[in-house]
Amino acid sequence: MSHYLAIDAGGTKTQCLLADETRVLARAATGTVKLSRVGEAEASARLQKMLVEVAAAAGVSLNQITRTCMGLAGISIPAVREWAEKTVAELVAGELLLCGDEEIALDAAFSGGPGIVVVAGTGSNAIGRSVAGEVFGAGGWGPVLGDEGSGAWIGLEAIRASLRARDREESGDPHRGQATMDLGGASTSLLREIERHWGLNSLGELVAYANQRGDCGHPAPEFASLAPVVARMADAGDALAAKVLALAGLELAELVALVYRKMAAARPVVAKESAVIDLAFAGSVLTQIAQVRAAMNARLAVSLPAARMRQTPVEPLDGALWRARLG
Repeated sequence: MSHYLAIDAGGTKTQCLLADETRVLARAATGTVKLSRVGEAEASARLQKMLVEVAAAAGVSLNQITRTCMGLAGISIPAVREWAEKTVAELVAGELLLCGDEEIALDAAFSGGPGIVVVAGTGSNAIGRSVAGEVFGAGGWGPVLGDEGSGAWIGLEAIRASLRARDREESGDPHRGQATMDLGGASTSLLREIERHWGLNSLGELVAYANQRGDCGHPAPEFASLAPVVARMADAGDALAAKVLALAGLELAELVALVYRKMAAARPVVAKESAVIDLAFAGSVLTQIAQVRAAMNARLAVSLPAARMRQTPVEPLDGALWRARLG
């Protein structure tokens, strides 16, 4: 009997399952194994512990695995790919398929067929497959260079927007309501909630911590952890928090539109082949923050009126299993 291992290694958590040809036998999870966040030794230890746990729960030796598919954030970075290949090969028998975490989300949604999936968790990107099987992507450049609309982007933008609003309010700027995000009338509530979440006591401490670069003694701030704080404040009526979430939705809609335009430019007939563009979403931001999803869908209704968005999120781990079984 063949056995398959599926791994989804995202920016915040890592999940896996072990299955045979028809059944999922066991699941396990651990923290992120993203090398830019935890380092190689910690990533390897987490991955090993998780795989040993899932094998024990399934009653299947890792030496009995036929094929593993691992979807990994940052797979385009050579050092990340080399680490994954080496570490998995040392632990698990059989063939290894490595791909981006957005690719397994695409397969979870469409099982090799055409469509576009937008992913917004710690990071963000969009990926699509045309009817001809060509794959196109947009975004996914990391928290410094991109990841618009992601959890990390929401957290960082909330701080930036709050500080801009604070400066405009203190300056008495008569044009503050005409700013790009129309921040007029913002209060300090969001900043206070962010300080409280991080266990800080003042704006000075917040500025120092947010600008901190990570090292072995002082980890970089996890801006993505602020996304639920921003969502909670928006639910409570904070206008600034709501504007940040709305802008996140617009950024994610733009990623989808970019992918579609790439598909159409590469093969113009694609726009005429179907009256409907199938879309799907994945990731904690779009799954858990309704305001972001609503803003994205509203923009897509205008920019891609033929789009048909699935109402429930896809599970990328299912795409990794589909790939592992397919070979």
